[in-house]
Amino acid sequence: MQTSLSVSPRRAVRSAGEQGFVKSAMAQPLLEREEEQDLARRWREDRDETALHKLTETHIRLVVALAARYKRYGLPFADLIQEGNIGLMKAADRFEPSRDVRFATYASWWIRSTIQDYVLRNWSIVRTGTTSAQKSLFFNLRRLRARIGDVDGAPLNADNRRYIAEELNVRETDVDRMAARLSAVDRSLNAPVGEEGDMQWQDMLVDENSAPEDEVMQRHDSERRQAWLGLAIDTLNPRERLIIEQRRLSEDSTTLEQLGDQLGISKERVRQIESVALNKLRKALTETVGDPVEAGLVPG
Repeated sequence: MQTSLSVSPRRAVRSAGEQGFVKSAMAQPLLEREEEQDLARRWREDRDETALHKLTETHIRLVVALAARYKRYGLPFADLIQEGNIGLMKAADRFEPSRDVRFATYASWWIRSTIQDYVLRNWSIVRTGTTSAQKSLFFNLRRLRARIGDVDGAPLNADNRRYIAEELNVRETDVDRMAARLSAVDRSLNAPVGEEGDMQWQDMLVDENSAPEDEVMQRHDSERRQAWLGLAIDTLNPRERLIIEQRRLSEDSTTLEQLGDQLGISKERVRQIESVALNKLRKALTETVGDPVEAGLVPG
């Protein structure tokens, strides 16, 4: 939405100060239905920014009220109000006065949605919820636990887990994961560990990947084995090479019968040629590297 507002709702909280902004918002008079419809119509049809100003300013108290419900997530109240103001502006731009719905009713959804998205993005450095079911679980889990007298932060028992899953139409495993996520806190990898603080959390992380020197050694050994095997295969005649490549070196091994049909010989003859070719390979590899089994070139 393109407007030329002199002070946008997003910046208003910072410029006026949190307490002053809230006080000013709560002092705005409420609109009668007819006046509200007229302002919305003037903005929608004529892009009258004066009407937009008045329509949104008189509903900032709604933003403040909805933002206050999310203060328990530990984010700055001013930021929650700013995000709510963005939702208010989106609602004003999309509101259709012809539907005979009060603007506050329509705007509440947009305000709540933008605040919730902000909370999910900033409550933790780890992405908390992406689907609508996960978002519902995030914002309703504590409320439902309080309703059934379950201690927040403690492990969920089977009955309470099942009740919450049925209420929110999610899987019980999702309930367990979200409960664990909400009871945990972000921890800096540079936070000291131990009484003397001579270690950090990052020092205790285990890297499951191979060490760089091991990767280089493995790659070098693999390249060397491939070279040895290539030299050994060069000692085979074309028919032996074809059989070995399709029987032993291909991801989808070809059957003896298929190779027999391809070469015009019996499958027993294919087996005999394969046996001779394998013996040639072992001999060539032994002359090059010693025991080919120990070298990992052929199975034991």
